[in-house]
Amino acid sequence: MTWWLITIEIIYIILIIFTSYRIIVDTRSSSKTLAYLLAVFFLPVIGMIIYFSVGINYKKRQIYSKKVISGHILQTIVYKMHERSIESYQDTKVKELDTRIPQFLFQSNNNPLTSNNKVEILRNGEEKFPSVLQAIKDAKHTIHLEYYIMEDGVLSRQLEDLLIKKAEEGVKVRVIYDDFGSSSIRKTVVQRLRNKGIEIYPFYKVKLIYLANRMNYRNHRKIAVIDGKIGFTGGINWSDRYSNEHNQEYYYWRDTHIRLEGPIVASLQAVFLADWNFCVNQNVEIQPELFSGINEKVGDKSVQLAADGPDYAMPTILYSLLQAIHSAKEYIYATTPYYIPDESLQNALCVIAKSGVDVRLLVPYKSDSRFVNAASRSYYKELLNAGVRIYRYKKGFVHAKTIAIDDQIAIIGTANLDYRSFDLNFEVNTIVYNSETTQELRQHFEEDLLDAEELNKEKWMNRNKIRTFFEKIAGLLSPLL
Repeated sequence: MTWWLITIEIIYIILIIFTSYRIIVDTRSSSKTLAYLLAVFFLPVIGMIIYFSVGINYKKRQIYSKKVISGHILQTIVYKMHERSIESYQDTKVKELDTRIPQFLFQSNNNPLTSNNKVEILRNGEEKFPSVLQAIKDAKHTIHLEYYIMEDGVLSRQLEDLLIKKAEEGVKVRVIYDDFGSSSIRKTVVQRLRNKGIEIYPFYKVKLIYLANRMNYRNHRKIAVIDGKIGFTGGINWSDRYSNEHNQEYYYWRDTHIRLEGPIVASLQAVFLADWNFCVNQNVEIQPELFSGINEKVGDKSVQLAADGPDYAMPTILYSLLQAIHSAKEYIYATTPYYIPDESLQNALCVIAKSGVDVRLLVPYKSDSRFVNAASRSYYKELLNAGVRIYRYKKGFVHAKTIAIDDQIAIIGTANLDYRSFDLNFEVNTIVYNSETTQELRQHFEEDLLDAEELNKEKWMNRNKIRTFFEKIAGLLSPLL
């Protein structure tokens, strides 16, 4: 009996050493490395299961290698198509905005900075859904949709009927849904659309044998591209809960989306097509009508995309946010439903706040996850000590992912300010370099503060010690979320 116990202990020690080595070598973030090591040492067996289920770094292992190659080729083609617009931009705009432009993005073939765009901020589902449905109704050639969450309901039926009608008119319809986030539509909406001949496919289908890993790397993007001319993206999924006219079972939902026209739509189209080619195993032929808006001059806005995911060599969205934050001279107003930052983002906000910049953060009063809520609160003390003003939205649930900086930079996208968006999910943010758009976003932020409660620094520092202790524990485990 003693011999068996010794053998088991030796095997366990070997597994601990092997797992620790894998964690240290494969994990890019030091905070995530420490979190996984803590889990392995203090949660026997369970910690190792957690790591091998959701912690393996697929960026290094290039599970998306095929997507990397096809996406790079597609983005290079789009960059070539953008060249005239880029050269024009360099001649007329760069000198004015030089200190405001994330330079590594500006120099990237994957994220061309474009001018002559039209931008419209859509507040809540009440503005987003009618605008998208109208664009679909007017479609002549192609309708491309990509959503993390699609749920059956009133809005889904409206979309379904319209897509079937347009397909019957000869419009090419392509739909991508995330197999985890939209699991409820597999046997309903998906089957009905397929029965009508519409192409609709899951992104990275969840299979039982790969369940944990495939759940961990999700497509969190919300994209609509119509005729290659009109694009939509932002925080709003396709579900009744995202519209306050239809969400009978939910409280007030505050969210933000963006409508785009002009050359920038070609970049959004390229992101969609790279995802489509990956999950459908196709190579869509690059036809002019897919990028018909690339040379149009429809407005005066300078716009750039920041797309990111496990198939990207660098954390594009995080880097763009850090550069935008460090460019601030007057204010940073950020809204996010989940604030679980990595060390670089937390430090950037603290440093810029200590420099005298007015930094304000709007988060939900209550998150839809108690553990996430606790993890978020573990970061507030350091922010408050640095001078960041934190507001908690009480009217309902704030789900918008926006940042306004100095009446110069407006960021609207799908990425939360958390580890998952920076390291695991497929995301896309829109960066608008324009005072009018940023002022509008700032106004929306200030209006939202009327329905929010500001944290009192003294009261927050003197909260129940047991509660703050468990929040710290949640914070230590937050890299695993």
